[in-house]
Amino acid sequence: MKKQTAGRDNLGDLAPQFAALNDDVLFGEVWARESQLSAHDRSMITVASLMSQGLPQLEAHLKIAKENGVTQEELVEMFTHLAFYAGWPKAWTAFNLLKETYK
Repeated sequence: MKKQTAGRDNLGDLAPQFAALNDDVLFGEVWARESQLSAHDRSMITVASLMSQGLPQLEAHLKIAKENGVTQEELVEMFTHLAFYAGWPKAWTAFNLLKETYK
């Protein structure tokens, strides 16, 4: 996975410690533990969590998921399944973001 700089780029001036934890620990250390869990699987889990919560970070993580080899078909199946557990409107939102990400 490429080096993440979103924390520093977006919050570095306001919250430098939070930005460093985001970039260096979350994305630098946790996401790098591919012998424990692949980037593909981490993306699937992350997208499922964000979709379930209805969080705007879903859009960015769909792009990361695509880079990590998650297919549109896998995400369609995930969102269809999660619609019954997380909520129908959240699934609609997720599908619309998916269409934009994979067009």
